[in-house]
Amino acid sequence: RMAAAPPSYCFVAFPPCSKDGLVVFGKNSARPRDEVQEVVYFAAAAHDPGSKVECTYIEIEQVPKTHAIVLSRPSWLWGAEMGANEHGVCVANEAIVTREPASESEALLGMDLVRLGLERGATAKEALDVIVALLEEHGQGGNYYEDGSSCHTFQSAFLIVDRNEAWILETSGKYWAAEKVTEGVKCICNQLSLTTKIDAEHPELRNYVRSQGWWNGDSDFNFSEVFSLADDHDDHLACCSGRESLEKQGGDVSAQAMIDVLRDKDSGVCVDSESFLTTASIVSVLPEEPSFPCVHYFTGTPDPSRSIFKPFIFVDDVKLVPKVQSPSFGNDDPAKKIPRFQEKPDRRHELYKAHEWARSLLENDQDKGQKLMRIMLDLEKQGLEAMEDILTRTEVLDPAEVVDLFYDCVDTELKFFK
Repeated sequence: RMAAAPPSYCFVAFPPCSKDGLVVFGKNSARPRDEVQEVVYFAAAAHDPGSKVECTYIEIEQVPKTHAIVLSRPSWLWGAEMGANEHGVCVANEAIVTREPASESEALLGMDLVRLGLERGATAKEALDVIVALLEEHGQGGNYYEDGSSCHTFQSAFLIVDRNEAWILETSGKYWAAEKVTEGVKCICNQLSLTTKIDAEHPELRNYVRSQGWWNGDSDFNFSEVFSLADDHDDHLACCSGRESLEKQGGDVSAQAMIDVLRDKDSGVCVDSESFLTTASIVSVLPEEPSFPCVHYFTGTPDPSRSIFKPFIFVDDVKLVPKVQSPSFGNDDPAKKIPRFQEKPDRRHELYKAHEWARSLLENDQDKGQKLMRIMLDLEKQGLEAMEDILTRTEVLDPAEVVDLFYDCVDTELKFFK
């Protein structure tokens, strides 16, 4: 039995479940407890013909133009757990286990494919096409964790969302299937979820599973049944309970409702176990009306029940936020040297360190800790209300108004900790 995949949860809600013609997306990234996630922005860029891009483990061909992106990522790798681009596309990935062992040889990580899809796809469907083409060309594989003592490998699933639709993409090696979603609430977690509703698939998928003896062609083709391990019948309990709490909103799923679901420890959506922790979270609000901006909220810190969601909006010359960026070790980074991960450098960024201090306060002085948490949540609420105002006004947003939005929110949060 392979090691269990980390139990991350991703959600999307479409009208009529969500309010005011908004698509609402959210993810908790469950990763090894001590791993640091950073929030990084990369501007759109043009690249010379023939240039290459260095992903986490391998180098691949670069494209002529990449979109502006904002990512929440484990700071030792190139890709991302989740993020968004300037065209209102959001992508999140899940590590999953299928009956096919994931490859240990270094290729693209599922997390690299998140970033590549965002850099190269201007719609959810384009991002999906990018991901499956790269999967076909380069394959997926390599260590998912910064761990020199053993190699943890997984297959990947993705939730890919834009203002109009979402795609659930599940993969095993280079084979894949996808379902298109345009209404209701969907959740994906660290298990296969696609069954018989498949809207796109690898052209050789059915021939391949037949040749493996996993499907005889007589029954309906059910992706999860064909690819799940025989003993993999855990139910999607937390997934269901998260989805149910969103459905209970009765047409009012908002950024706040998504944040509440991501903070819920009782349901299991907010993971805090011996091996895993929700190390970062994202919530994105995508108005169906293209003249309105998309708003992406990031925590940049572990445990959303003790973190605050800070808004980011794409505009030109958006102000960079070094305080949520981990130190860079360049070519000396143990993640880049072979053999890899022989040591673990201190990757904590300034906001992460401030949070560690706040966490010890919460644990050691309940009164002070709860008072601090109330101030923080109040700060978050102001941000949410300001964004709601931007999404309901009639006049077009002035970019100057939000160019330092995320920077200011992080700065204010740090000041409270001081």
